[in-house]
Amino acid sequence: MRANTATILAHLPKGTKLFAVVKANGYGHGAHRVARAALNGGAWGLAVATLEEAEELTGLVKAERVLVMGGLSPRAAGAAAASGCSIGVSSVELAKVLGDRNEVVPVHLKIDTGMGRFGCRPDEAAAIAKFIDKAPSLRLAGTWTHFASADSDEALTHKQFDRFIAALEAFEVEPGLRHACNSAGARRFPGFALDAVRTGIALYGCEWPGTKPALSLRSLVTHLKTVVPGDTVGYGATWRATARTRVATIAIGYADGVHRARSNRGHVLIRGHRAPVIGAVSMDAITVDASNVPGIQVGDVATVIGGDEADHIKAEQVATWSETISWEVLTSIGSRVERRYSE
Repeated sequence: MRANTATILAHLPKGTKLFAVVKANGYGHGAHRVARAALNGGAWGLAVATLEEAEELTGLVKAERVLVMGGLSPRAAGAAAASGCSIGVSSVELAKVLGDRNEVVPVHLKIDTGMGRFGCRPDEAAAIAKFIDKAPSLRLAGTWTHFASADSDEALTHKQFDRFIAALEAFEVEPGLRHACNSAGARRFPGFALDAVRTGIALYGCEWPGTKPALSLRSLVTHLKTVVPGDTVGYGATWRATARTRVATIAIGYADGVHRARSNRGHVLIRGHRAPVIGAVSMDAITVDASNVPGIQVGDVATVIGGDEADHIKAEQVATWSETISWEVLTSIGSRVERRYSE
């Protein structure tokens, strides 16, 4: 995590601040530990989706440097104001409710330039910024937008950036920290970094060449058996043996983050050898063809993500087998999976 943070910062213009995005329990890694590592690697602030996530990070960094990016309901305004965190705001309505407090609340005004989720229209932004600037209990700490397709659509990304800059030029007040780039934006368009970037997936060693995976996911072989031609394995009998096959059962399933789409797809690593997943993924177990794993025993380590001897399975490859994206692979790792940390 520390090295990946430093790698990203080295790619950006000097002086660019980095918000480490540690929402969803630090993309499944454990928010508090990865946040601390990112800060040690040079991150300036942290970004989360909810107030509850922000509370988990208390004491790691000055509260104002924790940006709560998700949409808030008006009834959460009191807790938001009391948190001391920077709050993402998309409307005058939420700004008014936040401003009706004794505390001075730092807010980051979000402008929707093409993502279509949160954010005010670009032509509304100047007026909302002026309202925030005049409110005695609000302070415009930042202004931001979010790229929809920075990893795949250069034209749309340029259009969104131009819309953002045009909206900022209409401001009659200081916009605070200007930030637009997510991980893909920071990697492909470092010239769009402005004052700060918000990087998530790249910090964890995915989707950015030169970074290293911060996570390995491993379990144990808990059962071994030999099946003969005609025998089936798993729910629905979706796999049938055509030859004598050594089958290993591994204690990890879709409740732990191995998507059911992995049924009969992809591999795990055991003793440095790839063992194909066979049969349906269960809630608590998967089965693999271990016929080519010499000396396999109950208790052997099975690597679902990570390295084993000379081979390595990356989250991006698992995402292909799971018909999803690396973000979902990491954030799907269940709460009963023990997290262990090492330097």
